[in-house]
Amino acid sequence: MKKYLRIFGLLCAAVLPNILKRPVYRLCFGFRIGRNVRIGMAFLDCARLVIDDNARIATGVVFWQCGEVQIGKHAIIGWLNLFRGGKSIYLGDYSLVIRQNIINAIPDNDCTNNPDPSFYLGYGAVVTAEHRIDFTDRVTIGRCSMLGGRNSSIWTHNRRKSAPVEIGNYCYLGSELRIAPGASVPDCCIVGIGSLLTRPIDESYSLIVGVPARPQRRLTPDDYETIFDKTRKDLPDEAYPIPAKV
Repeated sequence: MKKYLRIFGLLCAAVLPNILKRPVYRLCFGFRIGRNVRIGMAFLDCARLVIDDNARIATGVVFWQCGEVQIGKHAIIGWLNLFRGGKSIYLGDYSLVIRQNIINAIPDNDCTNNPDPSFYLGYGAVVTAEHRIDFTDRVTIGRCSMLGGRNSSIWTHNRRKSAPVEIGNYCYLGSELRIAPGASVPDCCIVGIGSLLTRPIDESYSLIVGVPARPQRRLTPDDYETIFDKTRKDLPDEAYPIPAKV
């Protein structure tokens, strides 16, 4: 009964105006809500929730049966994004999840190992639109990296085994990618449209393409705008790790 009363309370809170829902979340559910946070008509079923200053959550966002969730300063979650399950979800400062993404961890999985159901989106990192991310095991998307385009999928498990997926810092991943359990992309790489990643890649500053995907060539200065251009216009200026020699 207590569970259903909590769900009912969260549904009621979702339709309140922003000026009222913030104190309700703080007082009734123990959520920590920072200054200038804006929350649309969103359902926030989290065991623990921290939203830092100036973050925004749009209408139609659902967090369902999630564990610990932390949303960083100036982070934005656009409309109709679904987050389900998992032990922890971390969205870094200035991160952006644009719209209609499904970010899901299977609660009662059949994995024979001990998966870590956590999702980490780094500082300034972006997930664009209509992607499917399975974080039954750990998924990490690094600083200022972008899962671009549409309709990519990341998988961290098959029926009985799981393995984490890691995307490094300053990476750009094109549309229609398929990323298998245990795959990884190092820092400062571009992954071409339609590629299938099945294993760890070790060579930074690479263009990675193909089925299965392999490093095709080293990035040149002409490629740097793709990986080092700001992921958001309001992102503070910073120095990028451009190598001395190409």
